Amino acid sequence: MWETPVIVTLILFNVIFIAFIGGIIIFIKQYRLKKRIHQQIIISKDEDHKQELLETQMEIQTHTMQYIGREIHDNVGQKLTLASLLAQQMLFNEDRYIKHDEIRKVNTIIDESLKELRLLSKSLTNDSIKINSLERLILSECKRVNDSGFCKMEFIVPKANYSLSYSKKSVVYRIFQEFIQNSLKHSKCSSIVVRLTNLTENFKLEIEDNGIGFNMERSDFKGIGIQNMRKRADLINGEIIFISVLNKGTKLTLIFPYI
Repeated sequence: MWETPVIVTLILFNVIFIAFIGGIIIFIKQYRLKKRIHQQIIISKDEDHKQELLETQMEIQTHTMQYIGREIHDNVGQKLTLASLLAQQMLFNEDRYIKHDEIRKVNTIIDESLKELRLLSKSLTNDSIKINSLERLILSECKRVNDSGFCKMEFIVPKANYSLSYSKKSVVYRIFQEFIQNSLKHSKCSSIVVRLTNLTENFKLEIEDNGIGFNMERSDFKGIGIQNMRKRADLINGEIIFISVLNKGTKLTLIFPYI
């Protein structure tokens, strides 16, 4: 008579025990699945991050190649053309008398061209971002713009020493380049001021032009390179702020952590 309740109790106990074990197995499988999915998401984000950094570095290299091409065509090419014309004048001189001053002039032009070609070749063989500080990179770009005569650039450098990783330098320098290119191309500015500031835990880059500015409320505001700069700022956990006033100019502020 007591056997039936005992059997029922044992059956219920076994059912509950099996259900409990089954629940644990299902929980473990779901946990492992979620963990695997989470790891895949992290790996995917890491790969996307690396890809975006690579694209940024490629853009910098493309910009460098374009600059070298312009320098060879506009500067070195013109000097060598002038040297060639002077040499032809001496060659076809009816008096058959060549002045030493003319020879020196041709020699000077050729020497200057060779020096510039050597400097340009260093730009190709050396990774300028890796071997130079952000300060030196910006100074070099400011010099290029000032030498071109299109615009006057002023660079206010930080007093304290700082050190940035290669990837952060690449991203910040590309943001700087893109803003400068947009200012020179669209803003009709006559001056650009660049500031680097060391904060307690962060680093701040400010670039401001005195151009025509633009309406930040217009529909194509996001389509003039600003989104690209924002995406790059995200790569280094940075925040980018734009302020633009019509007929007064545009200012970019980038704040990002050292680490």
